[in-house]
Amino acid sequence: MFGVLFSIIQVLLNVIWWIIFVQAILSILISFNVINTYNDFVSALWTGLRRLTEPMYRPLRRILPDAQPLDIAPLAVLVILYILNRIIIPALYGQIVASGLS
Repeated sequence: MFGVLFSIIQVLLNVIWWIIFVQAILSILISFNVINTYNDFVSALWTGLRRLTEPMYRPLRRILPDAQPLDIAPLAVLVILYILNRIIIPALYGQIVASGLS
């Protein structure tokens, strides 16, 4: 039972990782004027991605130093997601399996 739960959590963390990655690529394309937000699809995609990711970035932006024009918050979230997905969740699952709760 716990194996399925941990697998679902890992899938959700991977989805969040890809959302942040797509937003970063889109941000680069917008900043270099390869695509612009006057296009309705790009504008809707950009707004949707910002609404999804801003709650994750906001607490980190209060802690991290201001490195204008570079935003470090997405990188910090990606590092946290990596640590959760590759280190903490497998360790928790290993502890649960070792204790015999699984």
